[in-house]
Amino acid sequence: QVRLAESGGGLVQPGGSLRLSCAVSQFTMNYHGIGWFRQAPGKEREGVACITRSGATTIYADSVKGRFTLSKDKTKNTVYLQMNSLKPDDTAIYYCGARREILTAPATCASNEYNFWGQGTQVTVDS
Repeated sequence: QVRLAESGGGLVQPGGSLRLSCAVSQFTMNYHGIGWFRQAPGKEREGVACITRSGATTIYADSVKGRFTLSKDKTKNTVYLQMNSLKPDDTAIYYCGARREILTAPATCASNEYNFWGQGTQVTVDS
């Protein structure tokens, strides 16, 4: 069964940091690529950072490269998004998503490739 549950959002000042967590089922961790996405009011959902099922490849949106880091801990069945140097433009609801993959699948952050979603967590960057 595929399960995803985000946590860790909140209000932070510009330049601050947050770490989001996505708790997943072991089945999800073992057979799915997992990504972090965000959706700001009036905008489409966009991929932020995504990792392949194998863990071999992680890709990032240009807007977050060098500031955000995705990692996954298989022992805890959790995928993290460490967000540093936050900007007001990072304000959004952040979702983790999963897509069933073969081991050799290339990484993708196209949201229409993902079939399963968590409930989202709000991140607000404001002074």
